[in-house]
Amino acid sequence: MLRNREVKILTTVLALISTVAIMYAIIAYSISVTIFLLIVIIIIFGCFYQFTRFRYKEIEKLSSYLQQISNGDKSLDIRDNVEGELSVLKNNIYKVTLMLSENSALLRQEKLKLTDAISDISHQLKTPLTSMVVMTDLLSDPHLKEGKRREFTNNLSIQLERMEWLVSSLLKLSKMDAGTILFKKEQVDVKKLLYKAVEPVLIPMDIKGQAFGIIGDEGVTYIGDFKWTVEAIINILKNCVEHTHEGGEIHIRFSENVLFTEIVIQDNGKGIAKKDVPYIFKRFYKGENASEDSIGIGLAMAYSIIKSQHGDIEVRSKVGEGTTFHIKFYKQVV
Repeated sequence: MLRNREVKILTTVLALISTVAIMYAIIAYSISVTIFLLIVIIIIFGCFYQFTRFRYKEIEKLSSYLQQISNGDKSLDIRDNVEGELSVLKNNIYKVTLMLSENSALLRQEKLKLTDAISDISHQLKTPLTSMVVMTDLLSDPHLKEGKRREFTNNLSIQLERMEWLVSSLLKLSKMDAGTILFKKEQVDVKKLLYKAVEPVLIPMDIKGQAFGIIGDEGVTYIGDFKWTVEAIINILKNCVEHTHEGGEIHIRFSENVLFTEIVIQDNGKGIAKKDVPYIFKRFYKGENASEDSIGIGLAMAYSIIKSQHGDIEVRSKVGEGTTFHIKFYKQVV
């Protein structure tokens, strides 16, 4: 306590004042007055010392607490319900500690997610890369038949497109996670949106002989980003086409009410196992009915895009009967 400069200065000033007061009492008054004054000064000094010592002990505890926090121990609780500046300081320090602890936990979770994502990406890229290396070696054979050469060249092109889509999708997802994508807030005509989203999957549906239909009223709209929502719908439709058998059906309904605009995408395909339903929007998750070429990122991207526009998406499915995706864009987010 006495090593603190302000305490030394205050003690010196009080000692000087007390000395002057005692000398004046000796000169101007009797010895008994002087003794009484001396006793009062000693009591005042004792009270000052005890009070100051108590305050600095509390400050020392806070200093020790902060040292423990810096060493990684964030489990201590120094809150109290006593009024005063020290109590307010303790409570504020605890709040900051709690916030640091929560942020540290979030950072650890994000680090684990990043590690898992890198591991998954490496795994997803490794398979096509290995296939491409093998096919490149085979193509270097001058005696390779022309038919095989065309087949390998076509396979290389497919693998490159797959890798390009994967990298592009992961970049988009990472941008959404970082909050660097600014989604537009414009009035979107749902019918135009759906017809635009259907274009890329018309050929695969035609090849599989799948029936398709869009049902909804004219003038149904919502506030959101046209291009990004198209991408989300495309990924959902690709999933439906992939898991619906030849000659199957895929239908889209859309409607609007005072609370939200709803888009329902339904197929009569393989369906999703009950145990897989809660996880289908997780990145790189592949259910038991997923194809070998499935990466498990399309539905995750659709989910992120819709959620980023204050929308909601849920899925209902039954094995052997089909799957239904319900998308809602709310009029006003409370």
